[in-house]
Amino acid sequence: MKIIVPMAGRGSRLRPHTLTIPKPLIPIAGKPIVHRLVEDIAGVLNQDIEEVAFIIHESFGKKVEEELIAIAQKLGAKGTIYYQNEALGTGHAIMCAKDSLSGPAVIAYADTLIRADFDLDQNADSVIWVKQVDHPEAFGVINLNEANEIVELVEKPKEFISDLAVIGIYYFKDVAVLKNELQLVLDNNIIHGGEYQINDGIKQMMAKGMKFVPGTVDEWMDCGNKDVTVETNSRMLGFLHNDGTHLVDFDVKLENATIIPPCYIGEDVVLINATVGPNVSLGKGCHVVNSSIKNSLVQTHSHIKNANLDNAMIGNHASFDGNFTSISIGDYSVLE
Repeated sequence: MKIIVPMAGRGSRLRPHTLTIPKPLIPIAGKPIVHRLVEDIAGVLNQDIEEVAFIIHESFGKKVEEELIAIAQKLGAKGTIYYQNEALGTGHAIMCAKDSLSGPAVIAYADTLIRADFDLDQNADSVIWVKQVDHPEAFGVINLNEANEIVELVEKPKEFISDLAVIGIYYFKDVAVLKNELQLVLDNNIIHGGEYQINDGIKQMMAKGMKFVPGTVDEWMDCGNKDVTVETNSRMLGFLHNDGTHLVDFDVKLENATIIPPCYIGEDVVLINATVGPNVSLGKGCHVVNSSIKNSLVQTHSHIKNANLDNAMIGNHASFDGNFTSISIGDYSVLE
């Protein structure tokens, strides 16, 4: 089994945070989004992972590439890096990894997280994972026949088709079939929304009679912008806390400070005259003084004092002194 992870875009909706760090590397409950995604997929597949292929922008740099390779190696898999330097769509991104597109594979976009427990349908050519949503007109959805097979993909339907939204995780019994169809998409310049889309390859597979079935997840968490990323951090903390995961480093320094779970507190964190939680992640080396923080995500080595924060997102090496509430501060910012 292979895992293919397109993650080339930095994500403009998460600026200023994505100006200095790619969105998939922003930590959720102390671990980068893409790291959690790959581990969670590997966990629910319950199969040996042969390779994890990451499609990134060349500007991510060698340090990021080394971190991604380490994620694969932790799973006992080969890590491979491919580049997509132009934002030409999901189909184009996948084809940037064409040398790895053979055999059974899961394709998963690196701006989403899941909680799931599923078995693959071994009789299907492909599984497309979906989640029931309240407003399907805002998503791509699937249309099912009476045999519970997917017969159509519809992007943001104006009229009700179904309430099962495509979440961006796909299984292919042989991903080389998708590769061949996407090559036709590229060769024939089939473009929607100015980009080459994975859906056009999938639709060609359906037209040839291949069997697509839906898979469902228990939880689907988006990391597309600041507010939903903070919410996803809170939800993940709750899941990990209920699973019994130890989230607070044993060496955290507390002086007249209270931690209200669930919280992730990294190593070398100092809390003085502070109340932290619930639903807060504090990365390695953070200092919090004379402050109250809840429902917030703070990355590493940031200093916060005289603050009352709720629904906040703060980057790495930031310094914040004030009494704002809902904020979003990128890396190396100073607000005094």
